[in-house]
Amino acid sequence: MEMSQPTKVTVQAVIQAPVEKVWRYWTEPDHITKWNQASEDWHAPKAENDLRVGGKFLTRMEAKDGSMGFDFGGVYDVVNRHEAIGYTMEDGRRVDIAFVDQENETKVIETFDAESSNPVEFQQAGWQAIMDNFKAYTEQN
Repeated sequence: MEMSQPTKVTVQAVIQAPVEKVWRYWTEPDHITKWNQASEDWHAPKAENDLRVGGKFLTRMEAKDGSMGFDFGGVYDVVNRHEAIGYTMEDGRRVDIAFVDQENETKVIETFDAESSNPVEFQQAGWQAIMDNFKAYTEQN
């Protein structure tokens, strides 16, 4: 029986900051908790990050009203400082992130395997909202 390939979805942003700052804000738990949510009624109260090949990460994402929450985590497969991060989520889906240094700005391109229980457009909108929050947080701090 042939396994179907997952749908790849890409979100991206150009951040008005050098790649060193973008990398730091993307990977340090103190920063992750400040930007990693798709909407204002959610937050990330906890983040852990062992940024090395074979290292694990976990971000706790919760509705601010306490009605729901989940842990988002995985294991790193690729860590190339200031260039690329790749990881496998706990459900086996892949995510690849490229950090493209463009002098005083950085293009971040994130490609992920879509899951099958929600429409691809819904997933792309959620991940893009998180990317947009990252951009706003990084540029303002």
